[in-house]
Amino acid sequence: MQTRKLGNTDIDVSLICLGTMTWGEQNTEQEAFEQLDYATGEGINFIDAAEMYPVPPKPDTQGRTETYLGNWLARRGRRDDLVIASKVAGPGNGLSYLRNGPRLTRDHIRQACEDSLKRLQTDYIDLYQVHWPDRNANFFGKLGYVHKPDEDATPIEETLSALDELVREGKVRHIGLSNETPWGTSEYLRLSREKGWPRVVSIQNPYNLLNRSFELGLAEFAHREQTGLLAYSPLAFGMLSGKYLGGKWPEKGRLTLYERFSRYTSDRGMDATRAYVELAGQHGLTPTQLALAYVNSRSFVTSNIIGATTMDQLRENIGSANITLGEPVLEAIEEIHREFTYPCP
Repeated sequence: MQTRKLGNTDIDVSLICLGTMTWGEQNTEQEAFEQLDYATGEGINFIDAAEMYPVPPKPDTQGRTETYLGNWLARRGRRDDLVIASKVAGPGNGLSYLRNGPRLTRDHIRQACEDSLKRLQTDYIDLYQVHWPDRNANFFGKLGYVHKPDEDATPIEETLSALDELVREGKVRHIGLSNETPWGTSEYLRLSREKGWPRVVSIQNPYNLLNRSFELGLAEFAHREQTGLLAYSPLAFGMLSGKYLGGKWPEKGRLTLYERFSRYTSDRGMDATRAYVELAGQHGLTPTQLALAYVNSRSFVTSNIIGATTMDQLRENIGSANITLGEPVLEAIEEIHREFTYPCP
């Protein structure tokens, strides 16, 4: 398994990161253990979780994903072999049951971290990420920024100060962002320089053949500031596997089960997917192999966060690390991209 440096740290993370957001909803604890055993056996050392998981979020399942991971770590005794990432939730998104509505204030961040450490059964988190901003911004598919000067937003300075405390106390090794914008990233970096606080080492944003918006402003940050992309939704919620084409809605498919995930189901998204599926077939690849290998090939990507509900899916996803796309395929991808430019932002 190829590895890449996590930002400006001395940590090497596997090119494929094991995502966990289905554990506790679509996957049982036994299935989570099976995934972890297989993934680590294939050389994956990077596991990504979040306090709000599993998804879709519910009061009665919140934290279950971290609990499963913590139980596995306790039984296998492999904590120091792995890079464990988790996230603190921002405001909104129906999480009023979490600390009476999560914010990115000092008290909320400290409580969230302490709770995650207990569930994970560890005394430190390698990468602690801000799941989404505590301000009005373009994330989760939102376009057309509208400024709200009087909004009730927690200053980034307070958020980063709280993260600094956790790093100094040894509870967090490094910090990262998620669903962040170029402005937000630059503000975190500015404060880090001016205050001597921890530096952002990664940005976890969506990135796939249907949504390459990371390239517009953040890819340059990834290179120049060593804030590489941890790409989530590399298969666009499974859309790029091709299994939803032709009016098909697999019984246990994520987009079938949960109507809230409509980001990639537009007509234009379907048309673009069809073009990529046809391209994969022309070159002897499965659609999944094409989509994941493309993400793996990007120079600004630190790690590709894959998720699976079945072992067959997991094997194929991890196997993408061994596939190199030739120039004819890459050129054809760009031709399709010119026709379907950001069909699903």
